[in-house]
Amino acid sequence: MGFKSAAIIAGVVAACAPALALRTHAREPDTAVAALQNPAGAAAEPANTARRRRPLKAARKHASGAASIARQESGYTEAMPHFSESIGWRLTEDRMTGARLGLPEKLVPRASTTRSGSRWTSAQGQIQVETFRLAEASLPALFEEEKKANRRQIESSDLKSDSFVISGTQGLKYFLVRAAARGSEVRGMSILYDQATEGTMGPVAHAMATAFTAFPDPNAPAPPELRRAVEYGNAIVVDAGGDLIAPAHVTADCRIITVPPFGHAVRLAADQTGDLALIHLYGVRNLVPVQFGEDNDSGDLTVIGVADPLAQAGSAIATGSTAHLTARGIDPAPKPGFSGAAAVDTHGVLAGMVDVKPAVFAANAPAAPAAALVPAATIRAFLRAQGIVPDAAETEHAAAAQSVLRIICVRQ
Repeated sequence: MGFKSAAIIAGVVAACAPALALRTHAREPDTAVAALQNPAGAAAEPANTARRRRPLKAARKHASGAASIARQESGYTEAMPHFSESIGWRLTEDRMTGARLGLPEKLVPRASTTRSGSRWTSAQGQIQVETFRLAEASLPALFEEEKKANRRQIESSDLKSDSFVISGTQGLKYFLVRAAARGSEVRGMSILYDQATEGTMGPVAHAMATAFTAFPDPNAPAPPELRRAVEYGNAIVVDAGGDLIAPAHVTADCRIITVPPFGHAVRLAADQTGDLALIHLYGVRNLVPVQFGEDNDSGDLTVIGVADPLAQAGSAIATGSTAHLTARGIDPAPKPGFSGAAAVDTHGVLAGMVDVKPAVFAANAPAAPAAALVPAATIRAFLRAQGIVPDAAETEHAAAAQSVLRIICVRQ
């Protein structure tokens, strides 16, 4: 009986082993994040022990990282980690270099600037992310310089005519560097992280390098959920005393909101469902409020707004264009920066606010931005909930452009 019992137990253990291994693997990212948030436990194991325990398969996977990244096109959907919420993944624009990158904000909460870019680090310095911008540089020379940096052991590298990727070890850490050139200017990023954090940082570093865009196209639709360091939009005057309506997503997480030429504004309330925000300019009088209309029956619209400075050579003049409201939204979609613009009907009254949001990405190519209309009735209901009744004074169609102002959100 003893022999049979032992055989039965051995069979049960063997049958359960794959499931146990799968569960353990599924928990690895969360365990690694917890270790980063409470580094005392991770620090108890010497780094050389972590290196000895590193599986050969993981080493080969890490060594092929640069080659894998070099073969991929940068794309938000492809680069986004599957556990993005737990690490605070966010796509952002670095105001110091102009590059776009994905950041695991919960892992690198400390931000600062350097002489050539920006730096983000974890609480105890296990993870370091830096961007850099060199105005006059040779990409091949920089490639060789990065490979020869102190204590670096190169595992994989790839140099192209306009970019390079290098990965390997640097002392007791892993590193990854990606850079791209346009003319004589080089923009890049470097990632350095402890070997003990590889369970989390391995895929995250790969996602960051894949999402990195050194020279974003200012005229291209922005990826979903992008939080730009400086974002331009529009606000519509709803009363003469300084109340404005604007898109909630344009005014979210702003350190400063500016309405030229009047100065700073504050966000008093927001409705995420309707993507509406109430903005107020203090000390301002005699603004020209927009005249509210009813439902737009014809579908013919005039979109009035102030475009992104890059889309109109720095100008801050409100411009108008004809459009049509269809089942899919406003067609054609307006220029970049027109989110929050006023859509007026054939009678010159407000039919609604233009809400420009990027469409879902298909593969690696962004689709055209989707421009929806937030109806005037929805805006009126939101204002009434805030105790605001729009001015009843009529506004001539020719003066409708005076009711639209540019807003600037500064997030960093």
